[in-house]
Amino acid sequence: MGALHASFYPCPAAASGLCGRRPLHFPDDTMNDSTPALPGTTHLECTATGATFDSEVLWGLSPAGKPLFARYDLDAVRESFTPGAVAARAPTLWRYEEVLPVRDRACQVSLGEGFTPLLESSRLAGRVGVRRLWIKDEGQNPTGSFKDRGLCMAVSRALELGARELAIPSAGNAAGSAAAYGAAAGLPVHVVVPTDTPAPILAEIRALGADLDLLDGLISDCGKVVRQRCDEDGWWDLSTLKEPYRVEGKKTMGYELFEQLGGRLPDAIVYPTGGGTGLIGMWKAFAEMEALGWIGAERPRMFTVQATGCAPMVRAWEQGWDDAGVWEDAATFAAGLRVPGAVGDFLILRALRESGGGAVAVTDHAMAEWVGTMGAATGIFGAPEGGATAAAVPRLLKMGLIRKSDEVVLFNTGSGLKYVGMEPVG
Repeated sequence: MGALHASFYPCPAAASGLCGRRPLHFPDDTMNDSTPALPGTTHLECTATGATFDSEVLWGLSPAGKPLFARYDLDAVRESFTPGAVAARAPTLWRYEEVLPVRDRACQVSLGEGFTPLLESSRLAGRVGVRRLWIKDEGQNPTGSFKDRGLCMAVSRALELGARELAIPSAGNAAGSAAAYGAAAGLPVHVVVPTDTPAPILAEIRALGADLDLLDGLISDCGKVVRQRCDEDGWWDLSTLKEPYRVEGKKTMGYELFEQLGGRLPDAIVYPTGGGTGLIGMWKAFAEMEALGWIGAERPRMFTVQATGCAPMVRAWEQGWDDAGVWEDAATFAAGLRVPGAVGDFLILRALRESGGGAVAVTDHAMAEWVGTMGAATGIFGAPEGGATAAAVPRLLKMGLIRKSDEVVLFNTGSGLKYVGMEPVG
């Protein structure tokens, strides 16, 4: 889908009045109409061809059918946007606003997302077999998952650029997050999810006022319905990496790791991967941080974890493929990992290989077992996807991809409360 003009306002603040309020996370009286605009993006860039596009209109995929990245004038903010300057700011992802796409602070829709705890656990480190280990607990975001980062940014930018109605296909958590941020922005949201989406997530979607459509199928089937309705009804599609801004919200996890580790990055990051926006976003963040002078050329080794019942990225990494294709008959109780085909597959594989990382698949039963092991060792009730990362570490040690001397960060991408009642598959 290319740039759209006719169906959307060029300036939502003027046309709809939706941006004419103070952002939820600036409670003081310092923000007013005289506040200068943020620099925002200079342009959008196709991740496959390098072609550039105007960032001030709504874009989906590039004309090549690939994701677009937002680009910034990093030299212009290098002197002012420093770790020291950021340290005193409010603990949300908007602390990195100079490298985020929203220009008008009044369009920064926020529920307090980001800057989630990075919790060290010596007991879990001992259980998995590494020297030091931290869990980045994304379950403490407003709707209980890391999806809040991406949907916060996508909804904020859609609002700023004049979208009237939003739509999203989801395996669960992204739909709840889209419903929340749409409600906060005052924009209608249409969500299409599989019928076996966890009941707590369905209750959340309904409570937040979204239009809910249940479909007997996978997220890929839901995506086909959303695309058709977007074409027919003028909704704006928030699908993973099919618009440029969800990845901008997710990249803030990389900036946070640097801050929370005292100005450095870990040896390895173990990340549960469905659509892979978070892994792609962090890899983008590290490149920006180097350009800003925050870090040098060093990078963590990036590791993808998937379910044995849906492991297209693992298969592609093992086979040396540049893209992953589609996994047939995807099956796992970890809803966030049940993504049979990822539009950003080539970006995920690029990050794995450039970092010297890799990919591994674990069973549903291993995920469930390690959710309990992680919980007993740390006090964190993780989602199955979080359990998958812990289950993966002993495997990665045996494969020689992680060393016992490494400092490792695991990502728990959601709260286990949202999966209560779900049983492992297989």
